[in-house]
Amino acid sequence: MTQLRLAGVIGDPVAHSRSPRLFRHWLQRYGLEGHYVPLHIKPDDFAEALRILPRMGFVGVNVTIPHKHDALGLADTVTRLADRIGAANTLTFTRSGIEADNTDAHGFAQNIRDAHPDWAPRVVSLIGAGGASRAVIAALQDAGAEEIRLTNRTGARAEELAGELGDGITVIPWDERAAMLAGCDTLVNGTAMGMSGNPPLDLPLDDLPATALVTDLVYTPMETPLLATARARGNPVVDGLGMLLHQAVPGFERWFGHRPRVDEALRKAVLG
Repeated sequence: MTQLRLAGVIGDPVAHSRSPRLFRHWLQRYGLEGHYVPLHIKPDDFAEALRILPRMGFVGVNVTIPHKHDALGLADTVTRLADRIGAANTLTFTRSGIEADNTDAHGFAQNIRDAHPDWAPRVVSLIGAGGASRAVIAALQDAGAEEIRLTNRTGARAEELAGELGDGITVIPWDERAAMLAGCDTLVNGTAMGMSGNPPLDLPLDDLPATALVTDLVYTPMETPLLATARARGNPVVDGLGMLLHQAVPGFERWFGHRPRVDEALRKAVLG
């Protein structure tokens, strides 16, 4: 008898997550027996949940805010990338315990390369020093970026992030964010500014080279004010949905035994 495999996403909150749609589409497409469910778990209950879920038949879970950092300390093994980023988003339950990994860096880079296979960042401007930016920086470093110009409204947080993630990061004061775009080949918005319900990112693009690629981690709306402005001036743009889709690929393969495909049908299914 085929074992029914269970997986899910843990967050607080979690109702907004589109991951259940994503995994449901793949399970149906490939005819696999399994379920992927949202799990609203508070921080005080997170450790206990990770002990109980494997006994309930769960083979793994994705973790999102606010659990990504705590997941590292609760895992039995941690990949080098997750340790370097300082956060985990993918937990796999094995006979040896909990394996923690971070697939956000893979998702970020693959999303851009889907549209621009020759993307080779060298000088990058990154807005925001939150959790998502940690994975973005790792991806940029692995892609060969020589200079990452990092700015954040709270400068101390940017300084802390730069100190943790190594050489090649230059912290730029928030009030100099427009000037830092001069000479860069990639611009990344790693903040929630521009997301539905939030104010747009206040960033004049006058100094941004016309050939620079602009990407936004936000995908609600699909075209944020930043991307709309960049597109209007002729810059190549990449929306943030593909990062969500590609970061899910390694977990699905581990948990359900099939390497899934990211394509337009998946995008439509996730957007509903």
